[in-house]
Amino acid sequence: MTTRIACLGDSLTRAQFSVDYLDLLARRHPPGDVQLARFGANGDFAYNLLQRLDTVLTNPPDVITVLIGTNDARASLPGYPLQQAMKRKQLPDPPSAGWFQQCLQAVVARLRAETDATIALLSLPVLGQQLDGAAAQASQAYSRMIAEIAATNKVAYLPLHERQIEELRQADPPPIPYREVSPAAVVGVLVQHAVLRRSLDTISRRRGLVLTTDHIHQNSRGATLVAEVIEAGLLTRSA
Repeated sequence: MTTRIACLGDSLTRAQFSVDYLDLLARRHPPGDVQLARFGANGDFAYNLLQRLDTVLTNPPDVITVLIGTNDARASLPGYPLQQAMKRKQLPDPPSAGWFQQCLQAVVARLRAETDATIALLSLPVLGQQLDGAAAQASQAYSRMIAEIAATNKVAYLPLHERQIEELRQADPPPIPYREVSPAAVVGVLVQHAVLRRSLDTISRRRGLVLTTDHIHQNSRGATLVAEVIEAGLLTRSA
């Protein structure tokens, strides 16, 4: 029997700038074992995901994974281009921790009410690779909120953040300071990848980054951890 899985999220799920964790997840199964549907939108906040749930609910899947909150966490950091993001994503209010919690709670409530799917919330990938830095601490704080919402609503919690923390500690990476990604930096990655034919892993390695290409978007190592926590914490358990 084919398990139909809908993966909800932001650019990490859209996978234009990240290694595709959906592809890595599919490779772990024989053909026809899983059917993956991608519902990722670049730059999305939890609010944006809440607004576009109709596209998921028109054909409810068996399993729903939610990986959202990285942009909400980024918006709490100094130097984040808040006004530009609010305009681009049509946010009615400035992002905040409280609003993130309200929106994610509403996402889960609607998914529970309108589907019979197994629902799983992933904690966030680590922002940057300085574990004592403000960016990593922000991703940890938002991951704790996600864990609380999962527990309150009795849905699965997949500890991606915790797994990436372990990976970074073992790797002992160079202390490269977190830098907010600008549109020019995103275009730079696309040029290197599409025009110069450099792999995302090569870009990552040249920058001294262990799990990401730019402190946010995932390389193969980071994306593999996403696939692994979904597989181990959700699919294996439901098999």
